[in-house]
Amino acid sequence: MLNRISLRQMEYFVATAKHGSIAAASTQIHISSPSISAAIAHIEAELGVQLFVRHPSKGLGLTTIGMQVLQHCEDVLERSSQLYEIASDSSDVVQGSLRVGSFHSLTAMIAPEIIFGFSRAFEKIDLQMVEGDQEVLMNKLHALEIDVALTYDLHLSDDIEFESLATLPPYVLVSEVHPLAQQKVVSFEELAPQPYVLLDLPMSRDYFASLFEQAGVTPNIVARSQSAETVRSMVANGIGYTLFNVRPKSNQSLDGKRMVRVRLVGNHRPMLLGLATYKPMKQSKLTRMFMERCRAYISDQYIPGMSAPSFFDPHLLGPAP
Repeated sequence: MLNRISLRQMEYFVATAKHGSIAAASTQIHISSPSISAAIAHIEAELGVQLFVRHPSKGLGLTTIGMQVLQHCEDVLERSSQLYEIASDSSDVVQGSLRVGSFHSLTAMIAPEIIFGFSRAFEKIDLQMVEGDQEVLMNKLHALEIDVALTYDLHLSDDIEFESLATLPPYVLVSEVHPLAQQKVVSFEELAPQPYVLLDLPMSRDYFASLFEQAGVTPNIVARSQSAETVRSMVANGIGYTLFNVRPKSNQSLDGKRMVRVRLVGNHRPMLLGLATYKPMKQSKLTRMFMERCRAYISDQYIPGMSAPSFFDPHLLGPAP
């Protein structure tokens, strides 16, 4: 008697085909390589075909029959996921899988209330959160590895739908003993000679560079990091100032040192915080419900985990909090 091919085995095969190797698939879907190898071997034995050929320099490549099997497996997985949506539409039970991407520097503030708050409200939801910079999140949207991303309007291709929820203007962050800490506002001309600690994330770095270019000055970069908390700690310890858009409620770094936010002179392109989806991918009911929650919880008036937007009102002339 023939053994059945499970949906899980199909998922492992599809992941390997998309990522080009078992090792890469293992990293992406967090399943051990032996388990993925066993699933592929089972499908090949069950169907009596070879799905992959190994190229010494390019990893695994699909055979002709492997490409046909991939298409059918993707169709079966898509139909199986729709079963949950059908069940949700015909009952009061909300269930199914939801994969949410979250921009690294936003996650600590918005994930507890927005993302995991959603999963706590609906116990039968299988929610997976994927963190990454803008480049990672856009790639995962295109690869259909996430359903929606909470991120910024940075380098969006034509096939990405972006819905803006809140505006985040740039500001300067310095230690409390920095020479600029007592100023109400600061210009890029004043910042240029000062030591600058760069939040060095793909696409984000281009955004910050564009602010200096627009002002006609060159920053004095003395340190950089891809971690927002590391940048904050370096700033708090006097290594330099930085530019940020997110506004955490805490003005302290992880080592307890205090920082001060200072306004920038003039009007500068803000980052827009919002929802990114892949246009060719049909949104499930669950995705639409999550997006509606985001609209209800994120606005220019309130963002979970962030300080009040009054700091950025150009009409307010008081000191930064």
